[in-house]
Amino acid sequence: MNIAVLGSGAMGALFGGYLSKENNVWLVDVDEAKIGHIAENGVRIREKSGEETVFRPNAVNDTAGLPRMDLIIVFVKAMFTAKALETNKSLIGSETYVMSLQNGVGHEIKLLQFVDQGHVIIGSTQHNSSILSNGYINHGGAGRTAIGLLDGSSDRIAHIAESFTKCGLECTSSDEVKQQIWDKLFLNTSASALTAVLQVPLGFILDDRHACRLMEKLVSEAITVANAAGFSKFKEEAVIEGIKKSLDNARGGYTSIYADIKNGARTEVDTISGSIIEAAKDLGISVPYHEMLVSLIHAMENRVAYTI
Repeated sequence: MNIAVLGSGAMGALFGGYLSKENNVWLVDVDEAKIGHIAENGVRIREKSGEETVFRPNAVNDTAGLPRMDLIIVFVKAMFTAKALETNKSLIGSETYVMSLQNGVGHEIKLLQFVDQGHVIIGSTQHNSSILSNGYINHGGAGRTAIGLLDGSSDRIAHIAESFTKCGLECTSSDEVKQQIWDKLFLNTSASALTAVLQVPLGFILDDRHACRLMEKLVSEAITVANAAGFSKFKEEAVIEGIKKSLDNARGGYTSIYADIKNGARTEVDTISGSIIEAAKDLGISVPYHEMLVSLIHAMENRVAYTI
């Protein structure tokens, strides 16, 4: 397949690198230094074992003249999704699928501005990665990726899931993908968000009893919202156990929101944890732990510009 990955950050480079094993992949980014480095040196991925592999996807900051893509994967920050697709809309043909594996919910609304619902793929992934330097990625945790079409009939994208799996990214296509997105959201709005405030790796949330208790409180609130919204009947004990397993598998992993706070950058907290708060408001549900956490993260963002 011809695949364009919009965004060459931690997750974009990870997926772009792996998928280049069996596909024609173009990593697309506005950061000229990053793209120049990848074009010259490839994407180097360090696994948990310490083993390193270099992949050679194409890397460009201008997509003019490129062919129509079979698949476009969006890995930019949520606030830049529409702009990235608009800038690169020449890559979209009548049969192009556009996929979001971004954290949070509601990304399909932006994708629908460019393709119909029969070509919008949403999904979630358990993979975790962080940037060590330009083109150098630490693959902190692996897992399953689940994808599905907005209009159902996800058997039509089984070939995409098969290609992901063949490239080393275990993937399934499912008509129940929205439930799986909520499963990922529980992790992101609890443990991942806490790594940003505490500036710690994922394993700390599991090992420290205070952090672990905060994670459980956040999960409890999110489950209450999800169940009230009618997405599924999630069981709190089972969800928390699954999160603890994910944390154990990625103890040394660092999240993108951790990196954003560390580097003084704006985060996607409003798209991720903020989506829980917005849904809770609509349902008349109180989520004080989420409100406090979002406020703390925004305060940490703002402190960069603060001077005494």
